[in-house]
Amino acid sequence: MSWRSALGRAEGHGSAQDGVGHWWLQRLTSVALIVLGVWLTVSLLALQAHDYLAVAGWIRTGWTAPVLIAFVVVGAWHSQLGVRVVVEDYVHELGPKTLTLALVTFAHVAVAAVGVYAVLKVALGSPL
Repeated sequence: MSWRSALGRAEGHGSAQDGVGHWWLQRLTSVALIVLGVWLTVSLLALQAHDYLAVAGWIRTGWTAPVLIAFVVVGAWHSQLGVRVVVEDYVHELGPKTLTLALVTFAHVAVAAVGVYAVLKVALGSPL
Protein backbone atom coordinates (compact mmCIF):
# COMPACT_ATOMS: atom_id res chain seq x y z
CA MET A 1 0.00 0.00 0.00
CA SER A 2 1.25 3.43 -0.88
CA TRP A 3 0.62 6.65 1.00
CA ARG A 4 0.94 8.65 -2.23
CA SER A 5 -2.15 10.02 -3.92
CA ALA A 6 -3.25 8.87 -7.36
CA LEU A 7 -1.89 12.14 -8.80
CA GLY A 8 1.44 11.59 -7.09
CA ARG A 9 1.73 8.07 -8.51
CA ALA A 10 0.83 9.29 -12.01
CA GLU A 11 3.27 12.23 -12.12
CA GLY A 12 6.14 11.64 -14.44
CA HIS A 13 4.26 9.01 -16.43
CA GLY A 14 2.12 11.35 -18.48
CA SER A 15 2.13 12.76 -21.96
CA ALA A 16 5.24 14.15 -23.58
CA GLN A 17 2.99 16.94 -24.92
CA ASP A 18 3.72 16.16 -28.56
CA GLY A 19 1.12 13.51 -29.38
CA VAL A 20 -1.52 15.92 -30.66
CA GLY A 21 0.88 17.55 -33.12
CA HIS A 22 1.97 14.16 -34.42
CA TRP A 23 -1.67 13.07 -34.73
CA TRP A 24 -2.54 16.22 -36.70
CA LEU A 25 0.45 15.76 -39.01
CA GLN A 26 -0.67 12.21 -39.78
CA ARG A 27 -4.18 13.42 -40.61
CA LEU A 28 -2.91 16.36 -42.66
CA THR A 29 -0.54 14.22 -44.71
CA SER A 30 -3.25 11.59 -45.25
CA VAL A 31 -5.67 14.19 -46.61
CA ALA A 32 -2.91 15.59 -48.83
CA LEU A 33 -2.16 12.08 -50.10
CA ILE A 34 -5.82 11.50 -50.92
CA VAL A 35 -5.98 14.71 -52.95
CA LEU A 36 -2.63 14.08 -54.67
CA GLY A 37 -3.47 10.41 -55.26
CA VAL A 38 -6.78 11.25 -56.93
CA TRP A 39 -5.00 13.85 -59.09
CA LEU A 40 -2.30 11.34 -60.07
CA THR A 41 -4.80 8.58 -60.87
CA VAL A 42 -7.05 10.82 -62.96
CA SER A 43 -4.08 12.36 -64.76
CA LEU A 44 -2.54 9.02 -65.65
CA LEU A 45 -5.86 7.55 -66.79
CA ALA A 46 -6.40 10.60 -69.03
CA LEU A 47 -3.19 9.94 -70.98
CA GLN A 48 -3.65 8.59 -74.51
CA ALA A 49 -0.74 6.16 -74.17
CA HIS A 50 0.93 4.71 -71.11
CA ASP A 51 4.45 4.14 -72.40
CA TYR A 52 7.61 5.86 -71.13
CA LEU A 53 7.58 8.64 -73.74
CA ALA A 54 3.96 9.59 -73.05
CA VAL A 55 4.43 9.65 -69.28
CA ALA A 56 7.76 11.51 -69.56
CA GLY A 57 6.11 14.09 -71.83
CA TRP A 58 3.30 14.47 -69.29
CA ILE A 59 5.80 14.99 -66.45
CA ARG A 60 7.51 17.75 -68.46
CA THR A 61 4.29 19.76 -68.88
CA GLY A 62 3.11 22.54 -66.59
CA TRP A 63 3.08 21.91 -62.87
CA THR A 64 3.22 18.13 -63.09
CA ALA A 65 6.79 17.67 -61.82
CA PRO A 66 6.41 19.87 -58.71
CA VAL A 67 3.12 18.16 -57.82
CA LEU A 68 4.70 14.73 -58.30
CA ILE A 69 7.58 15.80 -56.05
CA ALA A 70 5.04 16.92 -53.44
CA PHE A 71 3.37 13.50 -53.73
CA VAL A 72 6.69 11.70 -53.17
CA VAL A 73 7.72 13.89 -50.23
CA VAL A 74 4.32 13.82 -48.51
CA GLY A 75 4.08 10.06 -49.05
CA ALA A 76 7.48 9.45 -47.49
CA TRP A 77 6.67 11.81 -44.61
CA HIS A 78 3.33 10.12 -43.92
CA SER A 79 4.96 6.70 -44.01
CA GLN A 80 7.70 7.81 -41.63
CA LEU A 81 5.12 9.17 -39.18
CA GLY A 82 3.23 5.87 -39.19
CA VAL A 83 6.29 3.65 -38.84
CA ARG A 84 7.58 5.91 -36.04
CA VAL A 85 4.38 5.30 -34.04
CA VAL A 86 4.73 1.54 -34.46
CA VAL A 87 8.37 1.60 -33.31
CA GLU A 88 7.58 3.84 -30.33
CA ASP A 89 4.69 1.59 -29.30
CA TYR A 90 6.38 -1.81 -29.67
CA VAL A 91 10.13 -1.32 -29.11
CA HIS A 92 10.65 -0.71 -25.41
CA GLU A 93 14.43 -0.75 -24.91
CA LEU A 94 15.96 2.71 -25.33
CA GLY A 95 19.01 1.65 -27.38
CA PRO A 96 17.21 -0.44 -30.00
CA LYS A 97 14.36 2.08 -30.14
CA THR A 98 16.76 4.97 -30.83
CA LEU A 99 18.67 2.98 -33.45
CA THR A 100 15.47 1.82 -35.15
CA LEU A 101 14.04 5.35 -35.24
CA ALA A 102 17.28 6.67 -36.73
CA LEU A 103 17.30 3.94 -39.39
CA VAL A 104 13.63 4.49 -40.19
CA THR A 105 14.20 8.22 -40.59
CA PHE A 106 17.28 7.66 -42.76
CA ALA A 107 15.45 5.14 -44.95
CA HIS A 108 12.48 7.48 -45.50
CA VAL A 109 14.74 10.42 -46.33
CA ALA A 110 16.64 8.21 -48.79
CA VAL A 111 13.42 7.03 -50.45
CA ALA A 112 12.16 10.61 -50.75
CA ALA A 113 15.50 11.80 -52.16
CA VAL A 114 15.60 9.02 -54.76
CA GLY A 115 11.99 9.75 -55.74
CA VAL A 116 12.61 13.48 -56.11
CA TYR A 117 15.79 12.77 -58.09
CA ALA A 118 13.91 10.46 -60.47
CA VAL A 119 11.12 12.98 -61.08
CA LEU A 120 13.64 15.79 -61.67
CA LYS A 121 15.72 13.62 -64.00
CA VAL A 122 12.68 12.84 -66.16
CA ALA A 123 11.30 16.39 -65.93
CA LEU A 124 14.57 17.91 -67.07
CA GLY A 125 14.73 15.60 -70.07
CA SER A 126 17.46 13.19 -69.01
CA PRO A 127 16.92 9.51 -69.68
CA LEU A 128 16.94 7.29 -66.59
